[in-house]
Amino acid sequence: MSSPSASRSGAPGRWVPFALIALVLVPAVAGALRLAQLSGGTVAMPADPRMAASPWPVSVHIVAAIAYAVVGAFQFSPSLRRRRPRRHRRVGRALVPLGLAVAFSALWMTLFHARTPGSGQLLFGLRLLFGAGMAMALVLGFAAIRRGDVPSHRAWMMRAYALALGAGTQVFTQGIGYSLFGRSELATALMMGAGWAINLLAAEVLIRSRRGKRFGGALAKEAFQ
Repeated sequence: MSSPSASRSGAPGRWVPFALIALVLVPAVAGALRLAQLSGGTVAMPADPRMAASPWPVSVHIVAAIAYAVVGAFQFSPSLRRRRPRRHRRVGRALVPLGLAVAFSALWMTLFHARTPGSGQLLFGLRLLFGAGMAMALVLGFAAIRRGDVPSHRAWMMRAYALALGAGTQVFTQGIGYSLFGRSELATALMMGAGWAINLLAAEVLIRSRRGKRFGGALAKEAFQ
């Protein structure tokens, strides 16, 4: 039976999945509305001829991104990992192809869809960079767990998930950026890039803090042996 202090210390971790899901709520709703529009429904949002001309990559991207973001959020719950390790492994195996579908559909749309009005070369390059980066992180994370390297696996999966949640952070960076600098090709690229960069920076901070705790714990054990 766990002590009250242990249960209290684990309490904040229970809210992590819900906080992550809340971050992507706006783009998830927008994506669901876009899917309804592409399937012939009447939705009060501007039509996009680029997506209507090639709906399958858009549909794959939206469905995979929502599933990856929502289901993947619970992979970061320490209590769920401890209590249900088999479930964690099974879900993880399903999330890798889902994440790759998100990354490769994004790359496909970047390369083969007509450019969005108001975007330019910088945003084109950033989309390629971060889309490829997410795919690489997933592959490296999968390779790490196959060889039994759990810390590296967690680190790469955190980076991949952080990049996948870029659309959620971009709601804020674009809103703030447009209010301060106005709408322009450069502002759009920089604010979208900031969304990905902020998430990646947050992931790196968490990864390094965990490594520091493990290193400190190892030193403490050696000191008292």
